[in-house]
Amino acid sequence: MANDSKLMDMLTGYASAHQHPFNVLVHMIGIPTIMLGVLIPLTWASIEVGGIEFNLAHLAMLGFFAFYLTLDRLFAVVFLVFSMLIAELARYIGAMPIATSGVVAALCFTGGYAAQFIGHAIEKSMPVLVKHPIQANLAEPFFTVVEMFKILGLRDDLFNQVQAQITQRREEEAGAA
Repeated sequence: MANDSKLMDMLTGYASAHQHPFNVLVHMIGIPTIMLGVLIPLTWASIEVGGIEFNLAHLAMLGFFAFYLTLDRLFAVVFLVFSMLIAELARYIGAMPIATSGVVAALCFTGGYAAQFIGHAIEKSMPVLVKHPIQANLAEPFFTVVEMFKILGLRDDLFNQVQAQITQRREEEAGAA
């Protein structure tokens, strides 16, 4: 993988604002929680094709998967499994009365984002969501999978490259100041 690849640029940008272990932990919990909050209402619209029921949550996750395939196949496949589990939980909750599932969705969504902001306050870094809301919401689920790999010690060569680029950028910024 070239150091200037799209994946490397995205990982370096993300990781530079997510160095504090508490912030990483909060994101590992908060991002799937936000996903659940978004996916619950998407399960309310479904169709049956060949005896198999699909809902908008499934289709949305397949769309994210297709985008993530352009970044990294292994991360994308792990995301697909992870996201379909969340989509199935969303389907279960979405089948509850709308008053119940709507409240759960709203609490997951707002609670997940509140956690993100707390994590960034401790990190003392600006959430990407503030600067680039669309990019952040498209990339955050992918980065959760990436963080799982990092925590498990998988693909260390990739993470060493990312950390080296972060260090280089910080040194260049310090030299320019």
